[in-house]
Amino acid sequence: MEIGNLENHVQSEPMEESSQAQISHLALDIGGSLIKLVYFSQNSDGGCSKSSVQVSNGNEGGPVPEGKLHFAKFETAKIHDCIDFIQSKQLRITGCQHNGASANEKCVIKATGGGAYKFADLFKEKLGICLGKEDEMDSLVAGANFLLKSVHDEAFTYMDGQKEFAQIDQDDLYPYLLVNIGSGVSMIKVDGPGKFERVSGTNVGGGTFWGLGRLLTKCKSFDELLELSHRGNNRVVDMLVGDIYGGTDYKKIGLSSTAIASSFGKAISDNKELEDYRPEDISRSLLRMISNNIGQISYLNALRFGLKRIFFAGFFLRGHAYTMDTIAVAVHFWSKGEAKAMFLRHEGFLGALGAFMSYEKHGFDNLMVHQLVQQSPSASHGGDKTHGPADSELNDIPSINCSIYLS
Repeated sequence: MEIGNLENHVQSEPMEESSQAQISHLALDIGGSLIKLVYFSQNSDGGCSKSSVQVSNGNEGGPVPEGKLHFAKFETAKIHDCIDFIQSKQLRITGCQHNGASANEKCVIKATGGGAYKFADLFKEKLGICLGKEDEMDSLVAGANFLLKSVHDEAFTYMDGQKEFAQIDQDDLYPYLLVNIGSGVSMIKVDGPGKFERVSGTNVGGGTFWGLGRLLTKCKSFDELLELSHRGNNRVVDMLVGDIYGGTDYKKIGLSSTAIASSFGKAISDNKELEDYRPEDISRSLLRMISNNIGQISYLNALRFGLKRIFFAGFFLRGHAYTMDTIAVAVHFWSKGEAKAMFLRHEGFLGALGAFMSYEKHGFDNLMVHQLVQQSPSASHGGDKTHGPADSELNDIPSINCSIYLS
């Protein structure tokens, strides 16, 4: 399996056989473009935490199994691959057992996103499970709060090729703006646990990049399109300030000669047809246009509510250096350096994580993920370097070592 190819699922590391690892508590986020999965596997030695006891609902002293949260993703258009994966890992069986259901009783798996409604009958038919539907925005915010509060080195900044992990003060986390870039874009002002408002959004997001890119370049997948952009030159397609001002800056209003005046603007005057342009240059221009737009709209919403901290998430990012840099530069430019764009290592799994956390809310096994968790040692540095798609970027999602409370 080639990491980063959306035609295959992504795992951070080889999964132990079911005989060695007890798998439970699957959660899904079924979006318009991608399906994201989170599931817990207990360590093969069956170990439980002896150094700490989690308190839940006033009870303490119960077993605290240790294991990992694993992450995987599939194209929604290839949902049967996802179903086959769930079946092959017997996730539906362990999920039913942990929810206390016998083989003949209703088995409920937590799910969020529009696909939880659209594909409910399919999951029932193929796997015999019911999708317990969780609100999409609730799940996104719950997943973001969990990662920012619990996972060390989760958030980072990226600009001019430099990546720096951000130390998050849990007492000063709120409020912040969460920008989730999926097929479309949602911008959510988060004021605290369970306290949030979707304040804006745009229909120009990852689906736009993928859809227009497919039409313009004939690419078969999102990652193929990203790979093309990695080798492209947007200046061949975009009209720059210097193209208008004879190669000079427009100093009076602070625009350099290399600033984009009009995305795809050169196509107006060039006596060329689509086939005369390189797909690499078209995809680069398209990525730059959408990323710039998202960065600017995000900052304007942060300005509107007086927010200095903006977290960007969603699988549009893919840990792709050029995408993150473009968004970060846009936020820096429009805020005059006063606001920072920050990114998340588990950027695409917020909704699935939030759905996973909802097992506790609904009383299934009183599941609680410890607030002190760390990245899996074997993968703790897997995402520390940021590359272009050709170099296997942050799509290599690290698993999370954790413990859960089972009453």
